Amino acid sequence: MTRKTLLITGGAGFVGSTLAIFFKTNYPTYSVIALDNLRRRGSELNLPRLRDAGVTFVHGDVRNSEDLTSLPRIDTIIEASADASVLAGVGGDPDYVVNTNLLGTANCLRLARKDNADFIFLSTSRVYPIAKLDKILFDESPRRFDIASGQSVAGVSERGISEDFPLAGSRSLYGATKLCSEIVIEEYRAFYGIRTVVNRCGLIAGPWQMGKVDQGVVALWMARHVFGGSLRYVGFGGEGKQIRDVLHVDDLCLLVDHQLNDLEAVNGQTYNVGGGAEFSVSLRELTDLCESITGKKIEIGSDTAERPADIRIYVTDNSKVTGATGWSPKTGLGQTLTEIYHWLMANEDSVAPVLQ
Repeated sequence: MTRKTLLITGGAGFVGSTLAIFFKTNYPTYSVIALDNLRRRGSELNLPRLRDAGVTFVHGDVRNSEDLTSLPRIDTIIEASADASVLAGVGGDPDYVVNTNLLGTANCLRLARKDNADFIFLSTSRVYPIAKLDKILFDESPRRFDIASGQSVAGVSERGISEDFPLAGSRSLYGATKLCSEIVIEEYRAFYGIRTVVNRCGLIAGPWQMGKVDQGVVALWMARHVFGGSLRYVGFGGEGKQIRDVLHVDDLCLLVDHQLNDLEAVNGQTYNVGGGAEFSVSLRELTDLCESITGKKIEIGSDTAERPADIRIYVTDNSKVTGATGWSPKTGLGQTLTEIYHWLMANEDSVAPVLQ
């Protein structure tokens, strides 16, 4: 990577702070700026980590263009800011999710154009429509669902969901704002010559994730086993068989590092990025792993009612990104959960109030 000044938006969040510390640690001569509005509870706990790593923290908001234009000249932007809840705006005011996820990206793109900065966008697997995902044929076993062979929907195989999956249909306000941002990013690339890459990330996990029911479920599941608290299997029979693939945040850092070092090769591309079928897990299996690691068993409730925007199966097909970059996820579920467990135990006083 030849660029010298790196801006990471959402830089005090789980993914943003991990990226900021990763790049400052591996490229100590670079100026790494983490910008965040600290709205998400627990993000303030990352400020000492950023400071100790030598990252410059700026308390700002991507919704306010003045917070971006007052920065020094930027060479590379990693746009990791988001209201990342799939339930954002459901039954309430959609303004924050729309303004953060769409207007915020537009403001970041304006900065990229001004500074001729490269632009890495962390999008989401939630760009894919709910009704189409619901048509995926599945096999059911005692502890999980799996993608069946012989699919009728394009872009689905036993490897998971590829970039060819159809995009027509509704997908939640969160997914819609991220997809709209992807479209605007392509226009900036085509008309203003900015080098860009879009990573549609699935479920990301690791230490320092302040998990909630609707975002960051792996960390939350482990935290409830460590600190206590209630959990439920919601929807799809209330049995916890729904599955997601899990990507360790450190594996994501390695991919972004590769992309920034060879951006011309991936310029204009959109990639599905996740743990893949090998690192997929159901909630019921996640419970088993948490029990094994912690030695604790907690009561798991059951609720058959479907939540808005919930899906039965999502597994990432990484074939395109692996073929283009050689990258593939390396960190298994057991290691990911063990690292989360040790982080929780070492930081109980500060993180327990956030995660209980």
